[in-house]
Amino acid sequence: MDNQRLLIWAFFGLIGWITYQTWIQDYAQQPVATTSQAVLQSELTSEGGDLPELSAPTDGALNTLLPIDVTAPELTTGRATASTAPSIRVTTDVLDIEISTEGGTLQSARMLGYPIAKDQPDILIQLLSTDDANFGAIQTGLRIVGEGEEPNHQAMFSSGSSFYSLDGFDELVVPLRWRSADGIVVEKRYRFTRGGYAIAIEQEIINGGAGLWRGTDYSAIQRISKEQERSMFDVDSYSYTGPIVYDGEKSEKHNHDDLMDDGPSTFKSSAGWLGAIQHHFLSAIVPEAGTEQSYRVSVKGYRSTASTIGQVQSVAPGSSKIFSTMVFVGPKLQSQLEEIDESLKLTVDYGWLTIISQPLFWLLSAVFDFIGNWGVAIIFVTFLIKLVFYKLTESSGRSMAKMRNLQPRMKALQDRYKDDKQALSAAMMELYKREKVNPAAGCLPILIQMPFFLAFYWVLLESVEMRQAPFALWLTDLSTKDPYFILPLIMGAAMFMQQKLNPAPVDPVQAKVMQIMPIMFTAFFAFFPSGLVLYWVTNTLLSIAQQWKINKVVEREAKESKR
Repeated sequence: MDNQRLLIWAFFGLIGWITYQTWIQDYAQQPVATTSQAVLQSELTSEGGDLPELSAPTDGALNTLLPIDVTAPELTTGRATASTAPSIRVTTDVLDIEISTEGGTLQSARMLGYPIAKDQPDILIQLLSTDDANFGAIQTGLRIVGEGEEPNHQAMFSSGSSFYSLDGFDELVVPLRWRSADGIVVEKRYRFTRGGYAIAIEQEIINGGAGLWRGTDYSAIQRISKEQERSMFDVDSYSYTGPIVYDGEKSEKHNHDDLMDDGPSTFKSSAGWLGAIQHHFLSAIVPEAGTEQSYRVSVKGYRSTASTIGQVQSVAPGSSKIFSTMVFVGPKLQSQLEEIDESLKLTVDYGWLTIISQPLFWLLSAVFDFIGNWGVAIIFVTFLIKLVFYKLTESSGRSMAKMRNLQPRMKALQDRYKDDKQALSAAMMELYKREKVNPAAGCLPILIQMPFFLAFYWVLLESVEMRQAPFALWLTDLSTKDPYFILPLIMGAAMFMQQKLNPAPVDPVQAKVMQIMPIMFTAFFAFFPSGLVLYWVTNTLLSIAQQWKINKVVEREAKESKR
């Protein structure tokens, strides 16, 4: 019984921590407060003036300088950039994009269909922005070896139109063009597809000059960067906002404070990528597969820069070469991430329970594709989980049922040895042994449920597919708490009913804890995502049905054995 008591208190502690973290995310003050806005803008403004020299290095020295820290144009308070370069607006069925003609920089990206809050449908998530407080940009360009003009992110490009729309087509190509005085032409093409958040960027260099062109391509993501709120298990949990890189073997998040203290992080890889996470959303750059790239991640003030640059390539006069890069700007839809690169799924961080959460999400998605409702999918998957572990929990349920039948005899032993705890313990153990009852069997269902409970917690919080997903009636968002606390009250009532089917603990202290458990759980779960509460309610109701059936079977067996 000591093991059971320890397990109960450990579970209470776990629930308490999760509740605290959920409350922090919903109600606590954000790291960058209103009073700090002027400081933030001042940092951004001062950084913008510190633009690195982009003049070409001497022949053969380009790779020794790599990777470079590509910095955005100057920022001034109240204005996005010092440049007056016109922008090109691109709309698809899922994106509203702005491309600056200065360098062809992706400077604005709004997520159509993804409002910040469900009750404010017109205020959309914006991953890239020229606003100081939400700054974000994706830059691409070419650097050269030797003297000459560079088609980098500061070069001026031209386009045939200032507005492009996907309309009824499945694909949209937005072309930009740059020409140097010595006959070098660069055509930069942005390729959009229907329903997709991936943007294929091609930089084709056409050598119309008389000499050999030598250079390479680079890409960079710049994003607002700030200190992060620490979560329950890991500082880099679902609240993380900042850069992430993949070196071909593992992914790594770079916290603002670590980069400030330790300086830039660099590595080389031919199968890597880089990105910037904003909870459910991602901006990422995936270089052409198989190309050797040098990566660099740094932070300065309130801005992080993650950049990659390739190896030097040569283009002979009269020849051309295409540098290809895939960019992703959108929600972390795992199906689309996998189409670009299997490892991009690592940006969906389920923490240390990924081994359970990932298959659980796959199963939920498969059920959702068939049913079309995430709430119903949660109920169905909970039923499947219960079915898989039915035999295992059945043996535990039988022990609980037998202990329930032994309650009168256990009470008699308590009365007989009320002044001798050692004798009482020995008598109880003898009774359990004689009746073949395992007093710790009641811990098993909780032990089984806890990993799936936590896995559901991370799936609901990290999977954008369930963001603002409705269930039924008043439950319009399974990723947030029940607005009327009806589901937690149902859960508390179900837990009370479940207790009536189980034996009362012998220990008076433990018995009191068990009595108030439904009330405490109701209070805890009031702030949990309603999808998580729905899982627990379903699991509890199924447990009640299972235990009720087992109790009836054990009672019948006990009567038959007395005949």
